Amino acid sequence: MPITAIVNLNAKSGSQSMVRDMRALLPSANIVATSSAQEADRMLDKLAASPPRILLSGGGDGTASGLITGLRARDVDLPALGILPLGTGNGWARATGIRRVRESLRHLASLEGAQPPTLDFDLVETEGRLAPFAGTGWDAEIISDYHHRRDAMPEAVRGQVGGLPGYLASIFTRTIPRHLASSGPPTVRLINTGEPAMRLGDDGKPVLVPGGEAGAVLYDGPMSVAGASTVEELGLGFRAFPHARDVAGRLCARVYGATPMEATLRIPQLWRGVHPLPKSHIFFLTSCRWEFDREVPFEVAGDLLGDRKVVEMRAAHTRAPLVDWGALRAQH
Repeated sequence: MPITAIVNLNAKSGSQSMVRDMRALLPSANIVATSSAQEADRMLDKLAASPPRILLSGGGDGTASGLITGLRARDVDLPALGILPLGTGNGWARATGIRRVRESLRHLASLEGAQPPTLDFDLVETEGRLAPFAGTGWDAEIISDYHHRRDAMPEAVRGQVGGLPGYLASIFTRTIPRHLASSGPPTVRLINTGEPAMRLGDDGKPVLVPGGEAGAVLYDGPMSVAGASTVEELGLGFRAFPHARDVAGRLCARVYGATPMEATLRIPQLWRGVHPLPKSHIFFLTSCRWEFDREVPFEVAGDLLGDRKVVEMRAAHTRAPLVDWGALRAQH
């Protein structure tokens, strides 16, 4: 099958209506809707037996991450992956230049069998998962707070509290107040476990870290956010890792150690990815270990995995060829 699309019905904008529209726009494609991990696994088994030329992922960053991880586990070469932004944040899809889903599918259909332009993305590998980003701190807590706040609301109004307004409400009503009332932030040790470390200089250029060989402690102190990414934003326009693709083959690891009050005053700069910022530390690493002084929530591609005290990460050997929707749009 040249094109297969998997639509996650549990995603924010995943629906049978979207499935019907996709079948109308791509009549020769195999469009499949899934609503459970078991259904997704069965579909991945079929894909392993007969890989498509193009695989469309209808969901959020977590959906795309799950497909890539599942295919790698089945020893399948990754096809061109087109991410459709049907999730909440959709940071990875935004990085590929997509605007409107139906318009993008019309452009894809117009190729008439030709291969679409692609962008190759490095991947974070952690705990056997492949993803565009992973970490802990406020980003993981905000995701947790967002879902707790949304789930506590009547089902009839949940769809009205999503997106950026929902995240901002969670930040100011749950995440920041909890930190202001806490005894102090967690601390983290970031240890290089791979090739000599690089950091982002104040001029925005990567430079080697003196004494930054394997085993070096690159940071030891308080943290509000700690994680690594190979994509610039975490979704909704939040450019938490604006330099994520500056050094090919490496993770962009970031620690932000400001207090809640300091971070609140700098939200506009944080959101835009301004550099340099006080107490922001950015490194480029092939692998690393994070050691926390307490259990902290850990998320991968927007999916919470539970609490951790130690996390290992590395730049995966696998790279993801993603459909370049921006380049495809420019052809029309």
